[in-house]
Amino acid sequence: MDTHISPSLLRLPTNESIESSRGFLAKEIRSIGMARLSVLAKRAAKNRSLSYSPYSNYCVGVTLLSTSGKVYDGANAERASYSETDHGEEAAVTAAILAGEVKKTGRKFVRAIVVSHASNTAPCGRCRQILLEHCDDCVVVMVKIDGSISGITNLKTLLPYAFSPSDLGK
Repeated sequence: MDTHISPSLLRLPTNESIESSRGFLAKEIRSIGMARLSVLAKRAAKNRSLSYSPYSNYCVGVTLLSTSGKVYDGANAERASYSETDHGEEAAVTAAILAGEVKKTGRKFVRAIVVSHASNTAPCGRCRQILLEHCDDCVVVMVKIDGSISGITNLKTLLPYAFSPSDLGK
């Protein structure tokens, strides 16, 4: 049996995509500023304390920075059925939509998402897809429960080869 796989079939990060993400993050972090990201990180950690998570006890707090400069908050809100649970990132995106961000700036309003979890993780797959609906790429900041930043990446790195509104001509 032939186990040779053509390198052209492999979908792995390329040096070009890594450098593109590095450039995107450097530009955005410089523009937003580490001081502002630190303030947003503390706010996300505070939002974590507002989580409603009586079943899993896994609290998530979120702060979203829009392209208009406005800030929106979110936290997870569990339901006994789990499948109906609101994720913190989803709540922040919805808050921004309800505040008129889509009307003001269009579909692509997410500039940065700042997330505080108990573990050092990024948004889940569902939330990554929700974020992609409202940006082509954004800064993703991971925050410890004390409000300190534990890592910074971008959505394209977390969700490579994603199906997005751009694939539908939007």
